[in-house]
Amino acid sequence: MSILFVLLTFIVVITVNYVWFHTPMAKLPAPGPAVRPPAPVMTKEYGFSIPRGYCFHPGHTWVMRENGEDARVGLDGFAADFVGKIDKIDIVNPNRWVRQGQRLMTLHAGETSFDLLSPVEGVVMAVNQDVVEDPAIAIRDPYKDGWIATLKTPDFATNQKNLMQSSMVAPWMHYNVTRLNAAVSKLNPALAQDGGVPLSGLLLRVQPDLRQKLITDFFLN
Repeated sequence: MSILFVLLTFIVVITVNYVWFHTPMAKLPAPGPAVRPPAPVMTKEYGFSIPRGYCFHPGHTWVMRENGEDARVGLDGFAADFVGKIDKIDIVNPNRWVRQGQRLMTLHAGETSFDLLSPVEGVVMAVNQDVVEDPAIAIRDPYKDGWIATLKTPDFATNQKNLMQSSMVAPWMHYNVTRLNAAVSKLNPALAQDGGVPLSGLLLRVQPDLRQKLITDFFLN
């Protein structure tokens, strides 16, 4: 009787072990298509159109918190006007963890390529395939249809402390244009512009050595 009991116990242990370690885990559901953002409420300050509720990284990307830990990111209007034309955008893949200030995308314009940095830390959840297929959208409509990716950002409140927001945005944008004009006017005064957004496509119209310096100064490459 005791031998039979031991044998049954042994069979039960083996069965439980098999079920526990060999039953396949349920697959996580594939992410659905990214939802298009609503049109932002825009304000006009210092000659710039600025979306309310958006925060800006010093490297000229923006983030807009949506629900809970979800946030949407893109390049800002200064970057869009400064570059003027994008031939290709390489965006980091979904499920990739990026840190605040780490490369989020690479822009290719003519023979020039440079990175734009993530404004927040988190996991890339979705990439805007419309922008991948037609990069001009990011230039034409950077704050809505031209968004770049959505991220899951568990520490948004901490990241936000390092960003320009609310009343800080317009003076910061104006300061950047002033810096840009000062840098360009030394070599080509005709390309400098007084106030407002930078001359469209200015980055590709300056000499290569100045172009690289501007990329370093304004996009923190």
